[in-house]
Amino acid sequence: MQTELRLRIISGIVLAAIALGATWAGGTVFEILSVAIAVLVYYEWSTITKLAERDFQGNAIGWLSQAVIAALILFDGAHITLLVLTAFAAIAALWVFFRGGSWWLPGGIVYAGLTGISLSAIRGESDIGLIAVFFVFAVVWATDILAYFTGRAIGGPKLAPRISPGKTWSGAIGGTVFGALAGVAVFMSHFSLDDARIPLLALALSVSSQIGDLFESFIKRRFGVKDSSKLIPGHGGVMDRVDGLVFACFAALLIALVQVMSTGGQNVPLGAILLAP
Repeated sequence: MQTELRLRIISGIVLAAIALGATWAGGTVFEILSVAIAVLVYYEWSTITKLAERDFQGNAIGWLSQAVIAALILFDGAHITLLVLTAFAAIAALWVFFRGGSWWLPGGIVYAGLTGISLSAIRGESDIGLIAVFFVFAVVWATDILAYFTGRAIGGPKLAPRISPGKTWSGAIGGTVFGALAGVAVFMSHFSLDDARIPLLALALSVSSQIGDLFESFIKRRFGVKDSSKLIPGHGGVMDRVDGLVFACFAALLIALVQVMSTGGQNVPLGAILLAP
């Protein structure tokens, strides 16, 4: 076995163990993981887009936004994090508009901030939050792995050759099908499947995951980088590993919030609203 492949496998096992262990522990442990991922994502985003070089003061706004959001997540202020994130994004947009900075600044604030918020909100403090996160993990990981193997086995037309030349339509379809099946399997291990909502939810998260993968590929191609960083041996950076998970969590958070608003804003954990057994 090649050294690089061995390193990649070992790193992958360690990362999966950390993610699953923190998810199982929940509470402050999972919040710390969510915050760490968000902070590292902003670090890589700002590095790739050269925010510090282009606009040092603007980038300071970005780091301040992540610090404040992290504090709110860790110290039970999660109910206002979306408002705070919106405020920082607006401030950054005004800064860019009047000072002529980079629009990658407000983009990075939203992307990294929503990463921490969505992860922590879906897990929450409830037991069903644990199942909800495992549901998302299953969809994203199955989509990523099976899209690769299906694409390699079948081949065919490229999905987005200008953004990610290796991806095919067969891989995208295969990943979506297997991702949805994995999500349904996790759900059915705890609840009965009474209608088509959960399969449709799993399909939506699988598609969102692949969009997230393509989005990160677009950013890297736009700035001519191969990996988002070299923080993870054999894998590149944090963004390289969580790009699909980030967009799937964004979609899950949005779907849960829409359900909250449609039911009159009940004080129910987002994980419970998302799965609604």
